[in-house]
Amino acid sequence: MLSTLATTTIIALATLVVATPSPSTISSRQTSFASCSTGSLLCCNVVRSASDPSTSALLGLLGIVIPDSSVIIGITCAPISLIEFNPCAGGQIVCCEDNSHGGLVAISCVPATL
Repeated sequence: MLSTLATTTIIALATLVVATPSPSTISSRQTSFASCSTGSLLCCNVVRSASDPSTSALLGLLGIVIPDSSVIIGITCAPISLIEFNPCAGGQIVCCEDNSHGGLVAISCVPATL
């Protein structure tokens, strides 16, 4: 029962994070997919700074500690297949160093262009 409650809470919070508008806090740094050598090329539904209150709350619920609040976080991310016509419709393409949280959260992301 506790597991069901925790899962429901995480899904509800992830939905809130996706639905909560916020000003763009993403750095002007950008990389191309060819230079994405530090991690995975992903399509994320939401990309925000770890200091964003809703993002920080999600990280806290998941028990993920980010020592630097300026780190860019991707939320609900999926790997990109470059053979697709429009590989990231409705999302943002990023290059992330850590995508070890089941696609729900990716850490240390930099916006990328195809």
